[in-house]
Amino acid sequence: MNRPRRKRPEPRIFAVPGVAKAQKSPHIGHGYGAFSDNLAPFYEFGVIKSMSKETYSFQAEVGKILDIVAHSLYSQKEVFLRELISNASDACDKLRYRMLTEPDLVEGGGVFEIGISIDQKKKTLTVSDNGVGMSKDDMIDSLGTIAKSGTQAFMEGLKDAQAGGEDAKMALIGQFGVGFYSSFMVADKVEVVSRKAGEDTAWRWTSEGHGSFEIEEAERETPGTDVIVHLKKDAKEFLEDVRVENVVKTYSDHIAQPVVLKAAKDGEEDKTLNSASALWTRDKKDITDEQYNEFYHHVGMAFDEPWMVLHNKAEGVVSYTNLLFIPSSRPFDLFHPERKGHLKLYVNRVFITDDCDALIPGYLRFVKGVVDSEDIDLNVSREMLQQNPAVAKISKALVKRVLGELKKKADKAPEEYAQFWDTFGMVLKEGIHEDFENRDRLLELTRFKSSAVDGWTSLKDYVERMKDGQDAIYYISAGDAETAAKSPQLEGFRAKGIEVLFMTDPVDEFWMPAVGQFEEKPFKSATRGGVDLSKVKDKDDADKKDGEDVDKDAATPAIDALTVAFKLALGDKVKDVRTSSRLTDSPVCLVADEGDMDMHLEKLLKAHNRLDAASPRVLEVNPKHALIKHLAGLADKDASDKVLDDAAYLLLDQARIIEGEPVIDPQDFIKRMTAVMQKGLAA
Repeated sequence: MNRPRRKRPEPRIFAVPGVAKAQKSPHIGHGYGAFSDNLAPFYEFGVIKSMSKETYSFQAEVGKILDIVAHSLYSQKEVFLRELISNASDACDKLRYRMLTEPDLVEGGGVFEIGISIDQKKKTLTVSDNGVGMSKDDMIDSLGTIAKSGTQAFMEGLKDAQAGGEDAKMALIGQFGVGFYSSFMVADKVEVVSRKAGEDTAWRWTSEGHGSFEIEEAERETPGTDVIVHLKKDAKEFLEDVRVENVVKTYSDHIAQPVVLKAAKDGEEDKTLNSASALWTRDKKDITDEQYNEFYHHVGMAFDEPWMVLHNKAEGVVSYTNLLFIPSSRPFDLFHPERKGHLKLYVNRVFITDDCDALIPGYLRFVKGVVDSEDIDLNVSREMLQQNPAVAKISKALVKRVLGELKKKADKAPEEYAQFWDTFGMVLKEGIHEDFENRDRLLELTRFKSSAVDGWTSLKDYVERMKDGQDAIYYISAGDAETAAKSPQLEGFRAKGIEVLFMTDPVDEFWMPAVGQFEEKPFKSATRGGVDLSKVKDKDDADKKDGEDVDKDAATPAIDALTVAFKLALGDKVKDVRTSSRLTDSPVCLVADEGDMDMHLEKLLKAHNRLDAASPRVLEVNPKHALIKHLAGLADKDASDKVLDDAAYLLLDQARIIEGEPVIDPQDFIKRMTAVMQKGLAA
């Protein structure tokens, strides 16, 4: 029996923002054109389930940007949950605002909440809110249109972005608000069920992220929105309560509304996952030390107590709030080559990123905490910040505030500041080399070990202790203070009572030449040749009569003969052999010639394969030393005596050993040392 054929529905045309003619079809997920005659029998037998379901096609360019978002935009998939919670929070804030003029819109007493539900059987994660909700048109405008700046604007930039590579694409996408679509990183389908406040009808938005979405009527008892994420197989981790709780605490702990994990079974209790209160937004007088400490442990992932807390709110051209902590112990990654900072950036109490290099300079990377601002432009991922003047202004203000607070501590509590310098001083000194604008502030904060005082000393205090006739700030570079203190180059300085600063950090070799001086006093290395200490008189000098030659031993014919003999023996092993006024106890030492690279810097560069070979040094001899006097006597009699050759090499090797360097030839060194010992014992 032939059944009568039902008349097929006529295709209808509707408008989608940014699309001239987008078409609607009454069937489920099959094309976007007019209804086909070939589908009539399927319609008759009920394959098409609802005449109210409407299929919409994304714009072609929207499909392109959706693909980028879903597959390559976000650095970590877990941020989809942050985006959904953030959107839910915004919806609650919008309804709260409307409550001021439309109090009847709110159901449930105006208590807002964000719920997270996990269905292990269906493999879904649902984020729900009781906020303002969406109508059908809102869904089309908000969820169906990505390019909020318009199709034309997007298309104009797309050509340049395609040619410019991934960075250009990221910059382009940053102009459009598409955080919701990060869900497709973990979902093979996303449903949104929403009822707008003040309306009776709810709507369901559904998409698999492949170029289209569907909208149909739905049921929801109260205003608000449910985002139902159908998780992919490789995203099952987000079906675990512990994983979800960790993500919420990491990214959304300070959302203003409670984020509640709903009980999966009857009899179990719901669990609030966040604190629902941004500590940094509260008045300082209402926050206890214990609360600051607990927050520091959370935000800094640390177990120590903060050494300093900086909690401030700035208002002006750029408004922001900062809650910063300086730890009392070194973080494990303090000296990691990437020099990553530890500040978390929030916008309106929503976590954006903890990887913003522009927010604080590398030399303050030990500072932990949060910065919250409404005036920072972010791109779509909320992680990759655009080059933004607001960030630069905030960074400049943060640096000034941190250095200012350190200066106060250094002046008022020097012992406490010394503890800080022990921990982070070598990192802070990096700023002297990098931050020209704050160089003077940093020099005031810098502390050093020295040959004259115990503990740490400042440059200002050093200058105040300078001897009459001293016209330079003397320093010596070494691996540590103990090694520096034992250096023979300091003997003459000690005899004159001249203080020498110990530069023991690698960065000292770089900032010192760049700075050059402090309070018009030049920095001079104690290990360079040409150091003249004659202007500084010690007690012995003061007792001598005017015109008496203090260093008469340094200019005898015998000494001259010895230096010549040493030069001939050592050849290119040294740059020169000279008499020294800096030595009192040691017979010889090595120094860098005036204009040559500092010896310690040479060793650092060579150790890091940045220098093939060190330049020859100057060998200085102490004309007052008994050994040198004896050798000078031999040279005066016979400058070609073989003993002088052996002595020259042994003294050079001795000077190298003191500098922590290997001897020139170990076998020759042993032979010469053995021969000298035999002669000594025979005598």
